[in-house]
Amino acid sequence: MAETSFDLIVLGGGPGGYVAAIRAAQLGMKTALVEREHLGGICLNWGCIPTKALLRASEIYHLLHNLDQFGLSVRDIAYDAKKVVARSRAVAKQLSNGVGYLLKKNKVTVFDGHGRLAGKGRLAVEKDGGPVAELAAAHIILATGARARSLPGLEPDGEHVWTYKEAMVPPAMPKSLLVVGSGAIGIEFASFYRDMGAEVTVVEVLDRVLPVEDEEISAFARKAFEKQGIKIHTGATVKGLESSGGSVTARIEAGGKPLTATVERVILAVGIVGNVEDIGIENTGIKVERTHVVVDEWLRTGEPGIYALGDLAGPPWLAHKAMHEGVVCVEHIAGVNELHPLDVRNIPACTYCRPQVASVGLTEKAAREAGFEVRTGHFPFIGNGKAIALGEPEGLVKTVFDSKTGELLGAHMIGAEVTELIQGYTIAKTLETTEAELMRTIFPHPTLSETMHEAVLDAYGRAIHF
Repeated sequence: MAETSFDLIVLGGGPGGYVAAIRAAQLGMKTALVEREHLGGICLNWGCIPTKALLRASEIYHLLHNLDQFGLSVRDIAYDAKKVVARSRAVAKQLSNGVGYLLKKNKVTVFDGHGRLAGKGRLAVEKDGGPVAELAAAHIILATGARARSLPGLEPDGEHVWTYKEAMVPPAMPKSLLVVGSGAIGIEFASFYRDMGAEVTVVEVLDRVLPVEDEEISAFARKAFEKQGIKIHTGATVKGLESSGGSVTARIEAGGKPLTATVERVILAVGIVGNVEDIGIENTGIKVERTHVVVDEWLRTGEPGIYALGDLAGPPWLAHKAMHEGVVCVEHIAGVNELHPLDVRNIPACTYCRPQVASVGLTEKAAREAGFEVRTGHFPFIGNGKAIALGEPEGLVKTVFDSKTGELLGAHMIGAEVTELIQGYTIAKTLETTEAELMRTIFPHPTLSETMHEAVLDAYGRAIHF
């Protein structure tokens, strides 16, 4: 088994890992990538991409049931669950294969197997219990990602109690289900299954759904979800699950009162834990806190020459954050000039439920707690011509500004296609744009993006259309 030498080794082929490998190759580094399962990681194979394919199907199914408002009609609306899932898997496979092509194009050497640190500057690769190769490099990036968290008494069984993996490949659509957790993953599944016809109940331990979002957006979202028929219990915990036949009974405590819910399936969406086990970090200077590797602003761990990024290195748990970290990490290693570390305040967050939710920067509450004097602006979709024409008048845009400097501190949106619109505010924040520049910006008409302009104008008492 010959040792193979590289400039950089990346352990993990998810969004952070494969982007880091490609960027390193572009910078002239001899690069290896080790992946034990599927290129593209959880995001491309079991997360971001296949869930969006599923949500697209449920969006169309919902629209078909509401065609009368457009003067259209159809008969015998139905779906084939197996075909819905098959399309989702095909989309994931296409993109995973695309990552393989990109790595090959950039001359990244890919090793299929499980990698483990094996001493300074060394990484051993094995597959099916046997050795594949022993690699050496001055720099090693750990990008092993994370997996679903389980709680005592709420362990998934793969049949009645699901993680995100089982929820993406149902053999048949359940008529009823309970979603434990109302973060982005939980709410997206709740939205998908509700639009496909299931009776859905959501349990959230905190006092509101989508708890990381601005409070006004969370409240708006809850009303929208409940209007769709989703039952929501906040400030609630699931005390236990009991499977019997083809159903599961959940014992829930909400507001100090016990209640039960009997459903066909349960989806656990209570967070993630980093994949820190069996990668050889014992007896190194790498520090782990709450299952995630501690890094500095350049993604360096406490062990010289070892870096970590993506979900392994902590929140926010977002593929685009991991990708950006991959670029920052590699460019720092390569000595690229004028490089800036990642600023988490400029990372957009998107939830692809119906209606969609997106945000960037500080919430109003966080801005006030940070000591800012703030000005907020609001604009509802009902005041936007394009939203009404689309039949999507349900939505709200909120802006948060520093009243002293005019700095855009945060932007928060709920409504149709806001996951596409949020990038406008993200660019504005990255360029440190002020309210004056945003107000002078011309937005095309008629577009949903005009809501963004009006929410800025409203913060300064200048909104035109509401």
